[in-house]
Amino acid sequence: MKSSRNLHFKTFLAILLMVIFGPLGNVLLGRGMKSVGVVTIRTIPDIFNVFHKVFTSSSIWLGIGSLITFFLAYMIVLTWADYSYVQPASAVAYAVVAFMGHFLLREVVTRTRWVGVLIICVGVFVVGNTHPRTTEPN
Repeated sequence: MKSSRNLHFKTFLAILLMVIFGPLGNVLLGRGMKSVGVVTIRTIPDIFNVFHKVFTSSSIWLGIGSLITFFLAYMIVLTWADYSYVQPASAVAYAVVAFMGHFLLREVVTRTRWVGVLIICVGVFVVGNTHPRTTEPN
């Protein structure tokens, strides 16, 4: 019984990291690339200019770090739980994306999208109340 609770807890924490750092990384990359502006490459020096703009942006570096954190959490949680549990449970990230888009990027999120996010969250709740692992570990 204790190992089952432990599995639920550490799986929950890893999915929480995925849900936070995946969307955060994408938002930071989006913000960083918007600060770079429209990329037009016509000559060789243009390539170096774009690389300089991209790789000197702190938003882009923070985005890359966030996405690496997401990826590591994703790899780890897949060793603890079934893929058929992890993917639907991590779908709550769609809600985080909507909130970040609305509050951080000042995007308009329509009522229809909020209803869709709510439906996804209900599905996440249903999946979250199942056991994370249905197969025996090797």
